[in-house]
Amino acid sequence: MRALALLILGLPAAASAQTALDARAAQAIVTGCAAHATAKQQSHAIAVVDVGGNLVAALRMDGNGSGILDFSLAKAKAVAAWGFSTAQMEENAKGTPGFANAPHVVTVPGGVPIWSADGRMRIGGIGVSGEAPTDDAACADAGIRAAGLRNGRAP
Repeated sequence: MRALALLILGLPAAASAQTALDARAAQAIVTGCAAHATAKQQSHAIAVVDVGGNLVAALRMDGNGSGILDFSLAKAKAVAAWGFSTAQMEENAKGTPGFANAPHVVTVPGGVPIWSADGRMRIGGIGVSGEAPTDDAACADAGIRAAGLRNGRAP
């Protein structure tokens, strides 16, 4: 009944009740990230995974080799495994000896967790590579926002 009420009101039922990362949401993230990159005349490789680190959607924009896509997938899987951004992993590695060598740790920005629209549930991760690390992270954030989701827990 709630979904029907949201449909009647014209609100996106899936985004408001998102409890898992489905193909539609993953593709919306990729599309939003690619639009952001195109507007900035950049080219990225984008990988979106669920919380188990399973690939749901990916795009290797023109000009990127397969190694760049592999790196974006490694960033996405790291975020899925740890639950926080690769930028934070970089910071943690500075203050925690050995952390950089732990399994599934990537210490380069561009991996960002994906949270439900209400910020209550972590539903996946995105990894972006191909440009400067800060640009990769900005692209990931833009893709998440474009899909109506969040990059962190609600306050």
